Amino acid sequence: MAIFQRFGNYLRKKLLLIIFIGFIIGIAVTISSLKVIEATSTNESCEVCHVHPHVFDSWKLSVHHENRTGMHIGCVECHLPPKGEGYLIEKAKAGARDVYGYLFKDSADFNWEAKSSLEQAQHFVFEESCISCHNNLFPLTLTSEGQQAHLYYSQNEEELRCINCHLNVGHYDPNALHAKNVEFGSAGAEAKEQYTAAAEVTAHEDYTETIPGTTIAFNMKAIPGGSFKIGSPESEQLRESDEGPQKTVNVSPFFMAEIEVSWDEYLAFYSATATEGRTTDTEGARTETGVEVDAISGPTPPYGQPDQNWGMGSRPAITMSYHSAETYCKWLSQVTGKTYRLPTEAEWEYAARGGTETPFFFEGEPKDFKEKNFIGKLFGQGSDVINNYVVYEKNSSLKTATPDVVEPNSFGLKNMLGNAAEYCSDWYTEDAYSKLSDGVSDPKGPASGEEHVIRGGTFKSPVGEVRSAARDYTRSEAWMKTDPQMPKSIWWLSDCNYISFRVVCDYDENTGK
Repeated sequence: MAIFQRFGNYLRKKLLLIIFIGFIIGIAVTISSLKVIEATSTNESCEVCHVHPHVFDSWKLSVHHENRTGMHIGCVECHLPPKGEGYLIEKAKAGARDVYGYLFKDSADFNWEAKSSLEQAQHFVFEESCISCHNNLFPLTLTSEGQQAHLYYSQNEEELRCINCHLNVGHYDPNALHAKNVEFGSAGAEAKEQYTAAAEVTAHEDYTETIPGTTIAFNMKAIPGGSFKIGSPESEQLRESDEGPQKTVNVSPFFMAEIEVSWDEYLAFYSATATEGRTTDTEGARTETGVEVDAISGPTPPYGQPDQNWGMGSRPAITMSYHSAETYCKWLSQVTGKTYRLPTEAEWEYAARGGTETPFFFEGEPKDFKEKNFIGKLFGQGSDVINNYVVYEKNSSLKTATPDVVEPNSFGLKNMLGNAAEYCSDWYTEDAYSKLSDGVSDPKGPASGEEHVIRGGTFKSPVGEVRSAARDYTRSEAWMKTDPQMPKSIWWLSDCNYISFRVVCDYDENTGK
C-alpha cells in the first residue's frame, strides 16, 4: 500500500512539474507571439514584403501621415480590422498572401493603377477600422455638403463604404478631387481652324460630321438596312434569360458613329451649354457660331474628375447620365441641322453583329476566351482574337482605352463590344423580346419603364457580358449613391465610371438625307 502511495505522490509531482513547465512555455509562447505580432505590425515590417516604394511615398503625403494632430496612421490601422474583430485571422491571411507574393511574384509586373481602384481597394481596407477612429461622423468642422454626405452614408451603411468618397486619404493622389470641379473642361484647346458649317449629307454613304464653331469632327458610318434575329439562341454559351426568345427584326438604313462619343466631342457640348462656374470657352462654341444653341441647358460642373484621370481626347466620355446623353443628342442635332439620337436596342444589336449570327462578330465561342487550366491553355484557342476587337476585364487594366487599340467590325464600327457600355433609347424589361412580333420593323421597345437598356459590356466585363446579344440596364439610384449634392446631379454619375453612349443619325430614303 505504501508503495502505491509513494508512486501516486511521484506521479502527482511529475504532473505538477509538467503543468508548471507547460505553463511557463505557454507564457513564453504567448509573449513571443505577441512580440512577433507587434513586430510584424510596424510599417517597417510591411515594407519588407511590400517592395513598392511609391505606396509608402504616397502614404507619407496623405492626411493619415501629415495632419494637424501629428498622428501617423500606419498600414495595419487601415489594412487590418480593429483588434478583437477578426484581427488575428485577417493578419494571418494577409501575411500568408504577402509572403507568397514576395517569394513567387515580381512586383514590377503588378498593375498598380488597377490595384488602386475602388474595386480593388475594397478588398484591402476595412470599414470597421475607419469607424473605430472616425466614430463621430458629424464634427462641428464638417461642411454642409459633408454633413449631407455623412447623413446619406449613415442611412445606407450596408451599401456604402468610407472609401467610396475618401479613397485617397491613405495614399495621396494629386489628381484626385472630391469636390465641385468648376475648372473641368477649362483647359484651352489646341489652336486649330474652326469649322463654319456641318457636313452636308446627300446620300447614304459614310461621312465626317463637323461641328460648327468648334474644331471637332467625327466619323459616321452608313449602316445598310436589313433583317436579323435579335437575341441569342438557347444553345449559346453563357446566355442569359432576357436574351430571348429570338425574333426576326427589320431595320431601316441609318448612320451610326464609328466610336463612342469621345471626350473631345462631349467637351464641345459642355463648353457650349454649361453655365454654372464657367469662366472659359474651350472650343469657342458660345460666340459667333451662327447657330442658336441657347435653348439647350447643359451640364453643371461635375463632382470630382469625370475621366477618372485616365485621360480625355478620343477616349469615350464616361460618367454622364442618360439625361446628359439625350441632351447632348438634342444639342448636336440643333448645331448640325440633322437628327441625332441614341440608338434603339434593335439598331444597336444589328450594328454590333455586322451581319453575323454568332456570339461575337469575330470567330470564337465565349468559352474559348474564358480562363483555362493548363491543358486548356495548351490546346484551346488563345485570347489573341478577342484582344483584337474587345477591351474587357482581361486586357483593360480596369480603365477605358482609346479606339485605336481595336479593329472595327464589318460595318466599320469600333468598340461595339467592351470598353464602355452604351445607352440605348429603349426602356428595359426582361421579357421585351417575347412581346415583339416576328418580322417587326424598327421596334422601339416598351412604351414606359424605370430603367433604360445598356449594351456592349465594359472594360470590367467578363467575356459572357461582351457577346453581341448580352443585355444590361441602368441602375439610376445605385449609380448616384455617393453624390453629396442635394438634390443630386441630373447630369453626372458619381458611382458609375463605365457608361458612355454612341449617336445615330436618321436617314430618309425618300429624300436621300
